Amino acid sequence: MTDATGSWSEQVVEAALGKLDLDAKTRLLAGQDMWSLPALPEIGLTSLVMSDGPIGVRGVRWTADDPSIALPSPTALAATWDPALARRAGRLLAQEARRKGVHVLLAPTVNLHRSPLGGRHFEAYSEDPYLTGEIGTGYVLGVQDGGVGTTVKHFVANDAETDRFTVNNVVAPRPLRELYLAPFEAIVKNARPWGIMTAYNQVNGATMTEHHHLVNEVLRGEWGFDGFNVSDWMAARDTKRAIEGGLDVAMPGPRTVYGEALAAAVRAGEVDETAVDAAVRNVLCLAARVGALEGAEPVVTALPAPLDGDALAREVARRSFVLVRNEGALPLVPGGTVALLGAAARDARVLGGGSAQVFPDHTVSPLDGLTAALPSGALTYAIGADPSDELAPAGQGFELRAVCRDADGTVLGAGSLPNGQVQWIGDDLPEGVTYDTLHSIEITGTFTPRESGEHAFGTRGLGAFTLTVAGETLYDGVQEMGDEADPFEAFFGAPLERGKVALTKDVPVEVSLFHPLDQEHAAPLPGVMFSFVHLGPRRDPDELIAEAAEAARAADTAIVVVATTERVESEGFDRADLRLPGRQDDLVRAVAAANPNTVVVVNAGSPVEMPWRDDVAAVLLSWFPGQEGGAALADVLTGAEEPGGRLPTTWPATLADAPVTEVTPTDGELHYAEGLFTGYRAWDRDGTTPAYPFGHGLGYTTWEYEALELSPEGATVRVRNTGSRPGRETVQLYVAPVDDRVERPSRWLAGFAGVEAGPGETAEAEIRLPRRAFEIWDEETGAWTAIPGAYEIQAGRSLTDTRLRATLTVDGTD
Repeated sequence: MTDATGSWSEQVVEAALGKLDLDAKTRLLAGQDMWSLPALPEIGLTSLVMSDGPIGVRGVRWTADDPSIALPSPTALAATWDPALARRAGRLLAQEARRKGVHVLLAPTVNLHRSPLGGRHFEAYSEDPYLTGEIGTGYVLGVQDGGVGTTVKHFVANDAETDRFTVNNVVAPRPLRELYLAPFEAIVKNARPWGIMTAYNQVNGATMTEHHHLVNEVLRGEWGFDGFNVSDWMAARDTKRAIEGGLDVAMPGPRTVYGEALAAAVRAGEVDETAVDAAVRNVLCLAARVGALEGAEPVVTALPAPLDGDALAREVARRSFVLVRNEGALPLVPGGTVALLGAAARDARVLGGGSAQVFPDHTVSPLDGLTAALPSGALTYAIGADPSDELAPAGQGFELRAVCRDADGTVLGAGSLPNGQVQWIGDDLPEGVTYDTLHSIEITGTFTPRESGEHAFGTRGLGAFTLTVAGETLYDGVQEMGDEADPFEAFFGAPLERGKVALTKDVPVEVSLFHPLDQEHAAPLPGVMFSFVHLGPRRDPDELIAEAAEAARAADTAIVVVATTERVESEGFDRADLRLPGRQDDLVRAVAAANPNTVVVVNAGSPVEMPWRDDVAAVLLSWFPGQEGGAALADVLTGAEEPGGRLPTTWPATLADAPVTEVTPTDGELHYAEGLFTGYRAWDRDGTTPAYPFGHGLGYTTWEYEALELSPEGATVRVRNTGSRPGRETVQLYVAPVDDRVERPSRWLAGFAGVEAGPGETAEAEIRLPRRAFEIWDEETGAWTAIPGAYEIQAGRSLTDTRLRATLTVDGTD
């Protein structure tokens, strides 16, 4: 076998396989713990380590003692429309993985934005399969450039969170092939990933970890995937069906449907050992690729040049920001005064909730970034409105540690906490602590308030808690399980207030949350998940908004930062609506009424309703911008850099306008009844207008589209920068059949390219038109079929802003 970037010896793998007995082989497929596979010294195999890693590499211990670079969210990465930048991001993550001893990243997520209500929307790239495949290809190539594996996930149709463990997603063959399988196929063919992760859900009645057709016949057979197939965590359910369905590794270990259960099934004659050998061979091939198998040269022997993580995080962020509206407010006029408003400007949300979370060693908020960028005295700040009136994990002002004790009260170990959230899964426990000996955890430390008044404190999680603040016991009781169906939903669910204490600004007090463990409230995985939560003094919301409006009135420009919260966007549950939480809409309206030169920065991972969007001077989408988000924001607002993003998904004006919203199964089934018509395809079909269309994004210069030339290989588009400053343009090509003979969307993205030019200069975008852009999946023949006829090739700045058109005739031959 060979790799696109090197070669390794199949003989080494076969020799290693031949030395293993049945028990060793099945043990290798089961995982030894939460994140790794067992070492087999008899064949020179070291333990293979996996880690979550869409935006940063958590490592095997989720701890602030070993911080991680936090890049912008995957949706932000897709908003750059730049596979080369995604590849650089992947190389950085490989660099981080090697530093943390990780061989395989559990990423990227290439499920589609089927509905804006998808709770994990921020962790996926786009509503469009082509854009998703291109960005995912860049990411995978970059990670594997660094000698680290990827697992493209979640295969397949895992596009919502509600009942994700059990839902049967019913998808017709054409949309399954043309939409949901398409990005996986593109990445397999163009990046040759070393791993795939199969999803929790069923597709058309078969659980994905047991889906013989989609895994063995399509993924491995048609596409030629030669990597390893790992289950999503806890997704494997049946020994025989999983191994025969093409699942190589069942995670996490050591108790899975593989291991001893698989060996017993072979010995009982229920499973053929050749199926086990095939799975082990795939794992050993992975080990050879990453350099974990003695005698096999790894694929990568010369690593890419080191990357500056902070600098790249800042670059990706500014390149991802999408300026959807600008009536002359941006860039800021030098020398002007600015009122920065909104709680999210001070305490920005830089990443989404769930398994994508990491702990960066620092974060730059919008307030931090603008304070550093603007002259002294030019910036004022007011809270205005908070995204949430709920308690949240203790953060600013808290210095906390987690102390672990055994049943006798003896301290086993301790670890620092960046906030009041304990989220230990698998080996995340502090040094010296084991689950067998761990009896209780105490979050302890000090809190120095940022403001005087009544501070609320509470808990989130299940089981017994004793909460003490400033020497006063606020709660001593037990929290029972509610109706949550998902462990992440339970963990990220509603926090509970346990009491209030009057505190004085800048005067520290001692705090403690003691939590004994018991089996009744044990997590479904080896782990501990609970939070010490806090909410500062609540002032009258109308007064806060009035203060913000007054500050806006006194400034040349008002900048309002609005945001979602982890209770809105997170793994484990879907969204109920698209509204901004709290009084943030009221804040924007009041500020805009006070100062017509109002800029709104939207700190959200996926679409939100913006009922005030036509009443403000500018709207900038910053996604979850990663650790350097505030610095990148200052770059863009001041005009030091151009906002580089284009929308990777359509933004509706209201949820009622969105054509596809169903994410809740009925009787265990979720029917993708919309077929081929999701995202902009559905908006076109319905003839409705969104707030902002797919591909939209403004810069700080203007562009003229001068020429479109077609060739057998693709298209060349010449553009001219007609503005006064350098800029970057994302040239987009859409294909529209002229007189269609089959049911299809009216147009679809077929290619794109970024070009740069100075004032008055021209640039040419060379864009390949793939054959697949003119094909459909023929359900009768079970094959891709070109549809002959005339197609209009549309070149432009977005789906709805096409500047040039030309006709291309396609024949039906290959």
